[in-house]
Amino acid sequence: PTYIWLPILGATGGITYGYVAFLEPAPFTHRTRWIATTPEQEAQMGDREYHRMLQQFQGDILPSDHTACRTVRRVGERLRMASRTFAESNPTARLSTAPHTFTVVRSEQANAFVLPNNHVFVLTGLFRYVKNEDELVAVLGHEMAHNLARHAGEKISGNLVLGMLGRLLYFLDGSGVLSLFFSQFGALFHELPNSREAECEADHIGIHLAAEACYDPRAAKRVFASMKEEATSEKGTSQRRPPEF
Repeated sequence: PTYIWLPILGATGGITYGYVAFLEPAPFTHRTRWIATTPEQEAQMGDREYHRMLQQFQGDILPSDHTACRTVRRVGERLRMASRTFAESNPTARLSTAPHTFTVVRSEQANAFVLPNNHVFVLTGLFRYVKNEDELVAVLGHEMAHNLARHAGEKISGNLVLGMLGRLLYFLDGSGVLSLFFSQFGALFHELPNSREAECEADHIGIHLAAEACYDPRAAKRVFASMKEEATSEKGTSQRRPPEF
């Protein structure tokens, strides 16, 4: 009957349009992905998370005149200029015009991350692996590359869709079996492959940024190999997961 098929066709058309309208290519690799968030929304989320991180790390943040802070700020500024050059030559890349912030946190954890809207965090445990500025640039360039490629927005958009579908399945099946199955299916066939693709893109873009900033891009292989070697050093088995950048 018409009163059944028309709403179905309308809904299908609306969903299809909503999907196609938010497709865009990733920079450098030109991989097509779906992003429902805007750069402005991602910047707002990055600012909120930045202030939350400052509260969380309160008391462990190193002063701006500390040697580690000066080093991170110096190489970060050169990467910032390299990011601007990359964004100018790659129209699909997005570089926020907000000033960069550089925060170094005293921690045993080896990690670094860059929040949307140019908020750079480095945890001092990273310096167990990073022995010079080239290797520090390899890590920070990788993280800045995630921002240029808007991987945060891509992940948020994918999780939004998976969450909506999961709730719909729970509504259809109150036992939660379908919803549980779907969550495992989504992690296996959506989140993990997309995560690997995003990491590969960040690797490629990060190496490009390092070279553009006049650092040795070969340092990426050294520093990540060093982290993997230490993580698997005890009895030949992995006792500790390497840091995930």
